[in-house]
Amino acid sequence: MALGPSSAPLKAGQKKKIKKPEESDSQRVLVIGGTQFIGRRLVSELLHSGHQVYLLHRKAEHPFGRRVNNLIADRNNPAGIREAILNLHFDTVFDLAYDWERGTTGAQVEATAQIFEARRVRRYVFMSSVAAYGDGLNHHEGDALAPDDHANPYTRNKAMSERALFRMHQRSGFPVVTLRPPFVYGPGNPFYREAFFWDRFRADRPVILPSDGHRLMQFVYVKDLVSLAIKVMEQRNAAGHAFNSANPRAITQHELLTDLARAAAIEEPRFVSIPREWIQRAGGQVMGSEKRYFGEYYDVPAITQVITKAQRMLAFKPTDFAAGLRETYRAYLKERPNPKIDCSFEDQLIGRFSQRQSGVRSA
Repeated sequence: MALGPSSAPLKAGQKKKIKKPEESDSQRVLVIGGTQFIGRRLVSELLHSGHQVYLLHRKAEHPFGRRVNNLIADRNNPAGIREAILNLHFDTVFDLAYDWERGTTGAQVEATAQIFEARRVRRYVFMSSVAAYGDGLNHHEGDALAPDDHANPYTRNKAMSERALFRMHQRSGFPVVTLRPPFVYGPGNPFYREAFFWDRFRADRPVILPSDGHRLMQFVYVKDLVSLAIKVMEQRNAAGHAFNSANPRAITQHELLTDLARAAAIEEPRFVSIPREWIQRAGGQVMGSEKRYFGEYYDVPAITQVITKAQRMLAFKPTDFAAGLRETYRAYLKERPNPKIDCSFEDQLIGRFSQRQSGVRSA
């Protein structure tokens, strides 16, 4: 937060030190896409820290009131972004937005970044993803990212965006920082993830566990991710770096369900282990609202990361997972006091599997 001038008297012959503009604590910050999960938290923290915040998104209104300046543009349209910001200059830009319907390509991200390169922004923070690695376990930041022809468009777009941004850094010193979070959890999650399981636990329903439940997952608390984003904004030696941003330990899907049940004080949660190939043959979906069986985009091949770089350079200390889940559950109870859930597909899966198992035992 910006501090007022010191009232301490100067000693004889001592000159008053005046902060240079680039050393000021308060910055003019642009957040591209700040109305959803991570963005809401980030904007709130930036305001709390005394920064002047501008929000760029497609709507004429946002939830932050007069404290935040509103700029209207399509994230995928760099020309529209240039027109929206006119002659404004920013110290830091946070690029958080991803168009889930159309995708946001590396070329679109690069064209947007070039607008702020020309305006000599002091820091450009791009929200990437662990998905940028494509696949594999225990990734370090220096590992190769997914190729340009990767089958998954989200993975492809994030990897290509990072490559474009770091090429800009190599050419001109463009002060980019990228963050690579895995699954982000916490209060206000717009994806049907933690709430998916808590809804079922509260209704005393069984939860499907794909196959043996050994598939690995890695998480980061939304508060920790936002704190890291603000830290890389302020720390000079962060420019030009990518940072893995996660809890230090990956957990299995079975451990996740156990931890979620414990956060909700469910002593004996019921899990039904069904082979993943059975679920897929029945039409189970990892995205969307149809035929969901394990939260939204939760049952995907494991990609994990090592966070020693963020710990060393940024003193990153993630919140204990159990503590973060307890906070998230308290917020969930306020958000979903009486949830209505459709478990027809899960009932169908469990019923078919039970019949199959009974047939095997009879034989």
